[in-house]
Amino acid sequence: MVRQIIFKLPQHKRGFHLITRTVLEKIGELPNEGIFHLFIKHTSAGLTINENADPSVRYDFELVFNNLIRENQTFYTHTLEGSDDLPAHVKSSLVGSSVTIPITNGRLNLGTWQGIYLFEFRDFGGSRELVATIYS
Repeated sequence: MVRQIIFKLPQHKRGFHLITRTVLEKIGELPNEGIFHLFIKHTSAGLTINENADPSVRYDFELVFNNLIRENQTFYTHTLEGSDDLPAHVKSSLVGSSVTIPITNGRLNLGTWQGIYLFEFRDFGGSRELVATIYS
């Protein structure tokens, strides 16, 4: 059986946002066993699973990504929407647009220190649409 839920996240400021609780609220009850897939329908934000306990991880992610892919480079040609646009596309390609998590005993089978993150790479990205697909 397959169930699909499409929902929007409110606008988040640029950065790395733990969204596990919001996602769980939006999707409702999970089957006893199955697979959960979450997809973001945008090219300047991404999804990943990572450390959910220490908030300094979020700060460090921002530093690392901004040092790896810098804004305002003279060789960029995709700049019509601002200096954060092309770097946001590159960053989202590195992070990815989806996560897949096993469902066990009616819960997402995440590790103790794992959570689902929205990586917002734009200064003004707007709300983000997600598609959750639950296979049971």
